Amino acid sequence: MINRKRWTPQEETELKALIEANTNVEEIAAKLQKTPGAVIVKCQRLDLQLQVKGYVDSSISLPRELPSVQEATKIMAGAMKASVKPGLNRLEILRLQTVANISKSYKDLAIDLAHYRDIELKLKEMAEQNAQLKQMLKELMDRI
Repeated sequence: MINRKRWTPQEETELKALIEANTNVEEIAAKLQKTPGAVIVKCQRLDLQLQVKGYVDSSISLPRELPSVQEATKIMAGAMKASVKPGLNRLEILRLQTVANISKSYKDLAIDLAHYRDIELKLKEMAEQNAQLKQMLKELMDRI
């Protein structure tokens, strides 16, 4: 029988111990009376590394630095170049299309981010100028 209730602190502690012992997801699920999916999601939420052989690992490691627009464009160009090779199977084509689409989206977002950063800088400058003008107005009002 599968337990659909919230995870208890005791179950979380047992989950951590089982993961430290390198237990696979199937065994953990059976021991804790949870579904393998529930175990995987809980491990993601707790940032635990789980042995998930046979399952798709949907976790994404985030880079410390953002790739440049030029790097994203190179990746997209590489995917486009690879996509014209003869003999690609359907899965390879889909993967290359996905890489190209992600690269294009990233490039667009990176450009937007650069614009937002420019706007933030201009707003900061305007706020500083506004503060100076307020100070000057206050000094003028004090003189009157």
